[in-house]
Amino acid sequence: MINKLKELWGTIRQPSRYFSLGVLTVAGFIAGIIFWGGFNTALEATNTETFCISCHEMNNNVYQELKSTIHYTNRSGVRATCPDCHVPHDWTDKIARKMQASKEVWGTIFRTIDTREKFLAKRKELASHEWDRLKANDSLECRNCHNFQYMDFTRQGKRAEQAHSAGLATGEKTCIDCHKGIAHELPNMAGVEGWQ
Repeated sequence: MINKLKELWGTIRQPSRYFSLGVLTVAGFIAGIIFWGGFNTALEATNTETFCISCHEMNNNVYQELKSTIHYTNRSGVRATCPDCHVPHDWTDKIARKMQASKEVWGTIFRTIDTREKFLAKRKELASHEWDRLKANDSLECRNCHNFQYMDFTRQGKRAEQAHSAGLATGEKTCIDCHKGIAHELPNMAGVEGWQ
């Protein structure tokens, strides 16, 4: 046992061409911390409303629509920003969403929606992608703020009370099934399944 420890210590102290394994390990650890800090800082910088609306496609289209909704301004002063609704809070889900969003960067680079006309032409497709994502994750981003356990169904309208207590609370539906267009204008809904 002591011989094994001496051998290990010798390996750590033994220089490679220029540095010992110990120095390389410590340097690698420090470099890892710097990389992780930089990566996390960049991730958080891209997770702000300021970043989201920095391209004119978002600023001139969907952001302007958001400004007229209850998610932007309301009696309580609680405001949802772009990442609140479009980026999951859990780290692994957030990374997966950021990788998905890299395709949206290509759209900006290749100017696929750089004018209002191009945006409106692709609006239904873009909205469908987002609705499908929210449907697949059971409207996770909505549920970060809205929780059935704390809803007072008796203070809701009759229709909302019935929908929330019967459909959503039993797991038959998710928020996005009924609340399409809650923060942005709807595209032409002709042909969208389940839409009246």
